[in-house]
Amino acid sequence: MLCRSNGCHCLLFVSVYIFLYLLFVGLLLKVSKQVRYQIEEENPEFWRTQGAKALQAALDRKFNTNVAKNIMLFLGDGMGITTITAARILKGQMNNQSGEETVMIMDTFPHAGLVKTYSVDFQIPDSSSTATAYLCGVKTNLNTVGVNAASRNGVCKTQKGNEVTSILKWAKDSGKSVGIVTTTRVQHATPAATYAHTVSRKWYSDADMPASAKKEGCTDIASQLLNNTDIDVIIGGGRKYMTPKGTRDPEYPRDLASRGKRGDGRDLISDWRKMKVARYVWNRTDFDSVDPDTTDYLMALFEPGDMRFEVERDPIMDPSIAETTEKAIRILRKNPKGFFLLVEGGRIDQGHHASRASMALHETVALDNAVAKGLELTNEEETLTLVTADHSHSFSFNGYPFRGQSILGKSPLYGKDMLPYTTLMYGNGPGYKVVNNKRPDIRNVDTTSKDYVQLSAVPLDSETHGGEDVVVLARGPMAHLFHGVQEQSYLAHAMAYAACVGRDLRHCEGRPQPTNTDGGRNAAVSPVSSISLVTAALTGLLAALLH
Repeated sequence: MLCRSNGCHCLLFVSVYIFLYLLFVGLLLKVSKQVRYQIEEENPEFWRTQGAKALQAALDRKFNTNVAKNIMLFLGDGMGITTITAARILKGQMNNQSGEETVMIMDTFPHAGLVKTYSVDFQIPDSSSTATAYLCGVKTNLNTVGVNAASRNGVCKTQKGNEVTSILKWAKDSGKSVGIVTTTRVQHATPAATYAHTVSRKWYSDADMPASAKKEGCTDIASQLLNNTDIDVIIGGGRKYMTPKGTRDPEYPRDLASRGKRGDGRDLISDWRKMKVARYVWNRTDFDSVDPDTTDYLMALFEPGDMRFEVERDPIMDPSIAETTEKAIRILRKNPKGFFLLVEGGRIDQGHHASRASMALHETVALDNAVAKGLELTNEEETLTLVTADHSHSFSFNGYPFRGQSILGKSPLYGKDMLPYTTLMYGNGPGYKVVNNKRPDIRNVDTTSKDYVQLSAVPLDSETHGGEDVVVLARGPMAHLFHGVQEQSYLAHAMAYAACVGRDLRHCEGRPQPTNTDGGRNAAVSPVSSISLVTAALTGLLAALLH
């Protein structure tokens, strides 16, 4: 009903006035907070002082030439440099900061280099060929794991005699404890390269193999998890590849897709427990009850396949990657000879393949939290810690967003078609939505949602990897070896040299081995960062509201 009385007009006016007043107050509070930092950053001495401190820290740095008792390798699957930059901003914004000046834990590592990721047969690699490179020190072909490039994708008869071993095995053979922590299935490409040899990364269980391959003597990845190397800690997903076909999953008994897949009738979980005095858990309650001081072997499989994305994880059922990393370290560090631990943030890659940038970036932040936990529980003087990626993605950061704008938001500039676009986009993938030569109008779309699919230039069901170099960050004994631009296969050799495992033992000749097992504390702490500058557009809006 249309009301024309003076009272209604007055009420409408007051309502509009209150709305505008509250909007103005909210903006004013934000501006007052930002102005403080704008004034600070407009002063040249702010940057000169910051630069002088960073320079002095570099000048004061001394190379740590100790023998690495422990090695921690944190691998962000698909964590290209653009992903690191965007995740850094997201991490700051999650803490109510502007984001750009945020310092992630991995940013504090003093040594850095670039790594060339191509495989022997492709310019742009996959996770299995890259994992073979940085774990085994040998580049290989796409889709193959733990074998050299003389092997052919899917051809079983080319596997025999072409197997290569990983630094996890070298560490185990030297007397160290070893472990795998991942957010994917433990039979997935990255963890598989630590223990398996196969011409197909997709042979998770025997049910995934062709009859010809089994006849020729090839074995599935899950069975190799038990038989190839004595691994102390195994944490991730992948229950269904370990149990006989049709076995009900303890968490999802009615879900047919979650049931056991094995065609040979073997229960590998049961077999593993019989092989050693060990704990097996599949839920948070049992995991929390595991006492690291009295546990030497642990297998924790929290999902039938890959673990849930961090933003969808049920904390009642599943621990975070930081929590699984902590448990693994507390078990492994009891060994006086030290340990090797691979920690994979595997679902960064899967978030990107789905073109769901929010998912991928939250996974990256979770991995950074795991890095922080790893540093907290170890001593930098005796622990070499690396953070790197296997490959990148067709992921871009573009469009001149204002300082402090949501990393998952839209550029303030429109395209020539007078439609907005997000600052994060993909070169290809499921986000291609051009209809009748026109992009979708996303002005009223919440692009910060975990389910939002970023736009892409080329239609594909799954977005592809990128081929540019990835970064390797290092701290601890012999961290300075990780420098310049290197082949990805160099990483395994440098890690092995630092720890005196594998073939090259020159670093430890005539030197006493470290025996400190106190788990010294040496955590990096992110400094509180300043907040974003005030933009001209915001000032204009406030001026309009004041009038």
